Amino acid sequence: MGRSYIVEDDVEEYLCKLCSTQSGTVTGLFIGQCSIQRDFIVMAARTPQKEESADDGQLVDKEWLSEHARQVSRMLPGGLSVLGVFIISDSDAKDSLTTLRQLVFAVENLISSEQLWSPADDDVTDRVTLHVNPKTRKTFDVTDPKTVAKPADWKYQSRVCSNWATVLCWLDVDLLVPIPEKITSTKTVEKCLMEGLKSWTHQIESGVFLIDGKKLPEDSELKGGQKKSTRQTYTAQLLVSPDMQKSSDVVQRCGGSLSVRGVIHSRAFLHSNKPKAKLAERLLKMDVVSTVATRVQMLLEETLTSEESSRDVKQTEQLCLPRRVFCPVKVTGPLCVCDYQFSDEGLTEITDRLKEMLDTDAAEDDLDTTQEMSAELIQSEATEEATAETVEASEPRRDIYIGVAVGIAVALLATAASALYFSDA
Repeated sequence: MGRSYIVEDDVEEYLCKLCSTQSGTVTGLFIGQCSIQRDFIVMAARTPQKEESADDGQLVDKEWLSEHARQVSRMLPGGLSVLGVFIISDSDAKDSLTTLRQLVFAVENLISSEQLWSPADDDVTDRVTLHVNPKTRKTFDVTDPKTVAKPADWKYQSRVCSNWATVLCWLDVDLLVPIPEKITSTKTVEKCLMEGLKSWTHQIESGVFLIDGKKLPEDSELKGGQKKSTRQTYTAQLLVSPDMQKSSDVVQRCGGSLSVRGVIHSRAFLHSNKPKAKLAERLLKMDVVSTVATRVQMLLEETLTSEESSRDVKQTEQLCLPRRVFCPVKVTGPLCVCDYQFSDEGLTEITDRLKEMLDTDAAEDDLDTTQEMSAELIQSEATEEATAETVEASEPRRDIYIGVAVGIAVALLATAASALYFSDA
């Protein structure tokens, strides 16, 4: 027997609407939370139509759906993830089963390729597929390439989005990555940065998780918090210690440094009347890692791969990471999705992306922009003097902890924002 799925009533209404209004084959994603006993699906989002698609005889575009899933995965806070795919077509269920199998594996492989945290032994690896027409529901274990389809127990319920606990956290990020003396391409910078993020992820995973300043046993229930009708909100603290230098570490000559510094907002959702401290800690830490990695990846895609990346690099270059903006899934529930706003973007771009990626009609007034401020590049007189001294030096210093980057980072921390710095040492 396959897994049990508790599905929000609105998802059924949404699928019925797609059946009645869309012509041809339609694909999309299911969004929700996994648990040991059962999974909860709170949203469904159709895949955007491709502007230019070649007629190659395929039922669906596997790469296009996978990219949609990757983008959607970036927009989900802790506790929410892509749980499966659906397809709406007139074809026979047996003909679609192979396609659905390929889709669910392609989606999981692309999403997992961006995840930096270590998987847990009790992680749920089943993913659901739904063929709407004969309404055939199957699950596949995405860790087993030879898995066979299993029937899923599918139940629609109301108010699935209502009974959730929320864990909030603000974290001061201070990440320094050395850059090789000779940078052959932007890929070199990207590789160094991702290695630095992986090392930082280990620090987050081993960090101390506190609720209201107290360390709770893993199997204990979260208590206290702020009551809001039927849901609970908890404020967490995450104490992170830097990696201790090992005796085997060696000193290497570097050509510069790259710093990621600022304050981020993180949150995780738990579907339970009695949320456990262990689950809350894991989901929040996963969100911390995910939101920082997502912003860095977005900036790399936006800047380093552009034509501007071939220009002459200054002694110190400053680039702002986007801030996180939240949008409620439903007016009456605590669940939110998110997007990332660059400094040159308005709220209209956010609502447009929410519509394109999640098929959600959100107004600008629905967006929560108060959790993070936009990053600002502040350059003090001391910074200007330090820059001048570095430029005039006959030989650039190789110390990766240079005064220029540190001074600006301190100013940015006061704005509760985050930024990415490239520095020639």
